[in-house]
Amino acid sequence: MSAFKEIGVNNDLCKAIKEMSFVNPTEVQEQSIPFLLTDTRDLISLAQTGTGKTAAFGLPIIQKTQLKDNYVQSIILCPTRELCIQICKDLETYSKYVSGIKILSVYGGANIETQIKSLKKGVHIIVGTPGRTKDLINRRVLKLELVNKVVLDEADEMLSMGFKDDLDFILERTKTNRQTMLFSATMSKEVKSIAKRYMKDAREISVSKINSGAKNIEHHIYNVSSRNKYEALKRIADFNPNIYGIVFCRTKRHTKEIANKFMAEGYNADAIHGDLSQSQRDEVMQRFRNKSLEILIATDVAARGLDVDDITHVINYSLPDDPEVYIHRSGRTGRAGKSGISIAISNDSEKRKIKSIEKKGGIKFYNKEVPTGIEICSNQLYKLIDKIENVEVDEKQIKPFLDDIYKRLEWLDRDELIKRFVSAEFNRFLNYYKESNKLQSKRSRKSDKKRGNGKSLAGFSINIGRKHRATPIDIISIINRALKSNDIEIGKIELNRYQTFFEIDKDFADKLKSNIKKIDFRGNEIILGSSIDFEEMPFRNGNDRKKSRRKISSKKRSKKKKKKKSRFK
Repeated sequence: MSAFKEIGVNNDLCKAIKEMSFVNPTEVQEQSIPFLLTDTRDLISLAQTGTGKTAAFGLPIIQKTQLKDNYVQSIILCPTRELCIQICKDLETYSKYVSGIKILSVYGGANIETQIKSLKKGVHIIVGTPGRTKDLINRRVLKLELVNKVVLDEADEMLSMGFKDDLDFILERTKTNRQTMLFSATMSKEVKSIAKRYMKDAREISVSKINSGAKNIEHHIYNVSSRNKYEALKRIADFNPNIYGIVFCRTKRHTKEIANKFMAEGYNADAIHGDLSQSQRDEVMQRFRNKSLEILIATDVAARGLDVDDITHVINYSLPDDPEVYIHRSGRTGRAGKSGISIAISNDSEKRKIKSIEKKGGIKFYNKEVPTGIEICSNQLYKLIDKIENVEVDEKQIKPFLDDIYKRLEWLDRDELIKRFVSAEFNRFLNYYKESNKLQSKRSRKSDKKRGNGKSLAGFSINIGRKHRATPIDIISIINRALKSNDIEIGKIELNRYQTFFEIDKDFADKLKSNIKKIDFRGNEIILGSSIDFEEMPFRNGNDRKKSRRKISSKKRSKKKKKKKSRFK
């Protein structure tokens, strides 16, 4: 027997949800569905996004709809157009085998005349935003006198968006003996106020802790100065070649700015915000759902209703003031049993926010270093190699071109061909990051002696630098050739004009010392410097170099003066 059937869901609905691969009800469904199918009392359900709320109220509403009565029996109110459309689609999917049921979504930005025509033909369930619902009531097209079920979904968000007056207007026009269902992520004062005013003898259920973060989500924090936030975001995106994520910003202006920069630099990204028309919003959402877009930059309000299971990363470009908003954002990854990563890009002034989120969300942030250019290039290169290894070759399609290709490339040997191929696909990253500096926060100036995996690192220098046209990839190649392995832990790499400083796993230090003498770089013999502390390297920045040069030149001048004096004697 189906687990949903055991809690009272009928055969038609069970058949549909089985096709959706729903096997076992979630916690909120397990508590809500039996109650709503057997009881007429009101319900307050405290549950985060992604916990299965739509099915929790949607399945009982569909099952208890009287199909022979051709009027509005249930109304579901939600804060945004996107959420409205999503709920309506879900209800239509659940009721796939329920013959004759009519469900309509009503929201601003769409043609109201089309919605009016549908209402006049008869509708059983309305899913609407408060503004458009109120408009239809004022036009005397939508009548709520016979409505017996009202759902307030994302009640906290509707109230925070200023819909309280609209909700009052709508609820006052429904009959007093209706069943009211309130679903909210938080129980704010405003939510308590509306519950007290319009609900009676309500049963309250809470899914786990209202403010707890999902266990399969890791929370990372990158601490950088405010001026480096965009560069940090860019590096995080580049470091994760298979990213499919949402970047949350505080304002519409920020979403536009970041999206424009990303798109101008060739990223597969776009923004969603309140200034877009409904057709533009629908287009962006559709592209993101079908993964034509890899990165969506959004405000909290605009992202409401976006229900996607495969999101790998949620990035907080701007930390919210309310800790529960952070938990709400992070809940968009790590769904359907998958793992996810929620990232906060913060600065020293936001320490209190981070501590508050950790305390109220019951989570732990892990401090992360912003990826270096070499780490990014390595990840991107391996992604490219994986892509080539796994590509399907269609012999029939390419056969007519192969002879000509072989002739044109026959002058290249295997190694040169690979180098040119990789460079053609990869130069964008190499050129951008070849001389990039490490991003640091003001508070983090000292290097950890151990990586996150616990390995101790040893620092060295070699007499090869930018003057020799060396890149970080060249330095890695030198190290790998000396150690005869590609799996050795390599830490930081810093190229200066005449020399390079780098770190490797301390266990391989002796092997490097003995083998590097056999390696050369473009005809230059490589000389290994003694073990050093990476943070105490000479010429760590341009100012140190200038100061040292000033000292040298002043010494030379003083010697010349002494020689001149001696001549006159």
